[in-house]
Amino acid sequence: MSDSPHEPQRVFLVVIDDSEEMKVALRFACQRARHTGGRVALFRAIEPVEFQHWMGVGELMREEARAEAEALMERMSEMVVEISGTIPVLYLREGPVREELMKLIDEEPTISILVLGADTNADNPGPLVSYLSTKGAARLRIPITIVPGTLTDKEIDGLT
Repeated sequence: MSDSPHEPQRVFLVVIDDSEEMKVALRFACQRARHTGGRVALFRAIEPVEFQHWMGVGELMREEARAEAEALMERMSEMVVEISGTIPVLYLREGPVREELMKLIDEEPTISILVLGADTNADNPGPLVSYLSTKGAARLRIPITIVPGTLTDKEIDGLT
């Protein structure tokens, strides 16, 4: 860890969703940020609303999805502050998760590492982990850390 004000801060990006493995990845990122003088960034994409039969209903569904996403980001931000001691950078976008995540990583040079949690209840690690560890890997300019979703807080703290 350097105290140089000119050295860029390491930014750990975590994709926020409703899964248990996301919380494991978030704790891992927070601990790594805390121990390396880095910072955590949170990303959430709001999938487009498919219901367009009545425009008003579609707009209401979009607003509700945004409100839910903002509330989740706020709760996860509190967790980041509690564990890492720093306020996270927040990225909330509308569009398909994969597409918006790739765009964000391309557009934001401060992001250094993508931290994802592997699904604990499936035969595969999850759609985003599967995509980014195969086809999507060639498009990334940063490394990915995949955290097993089964790790306990104590195990994470021991690793970081």
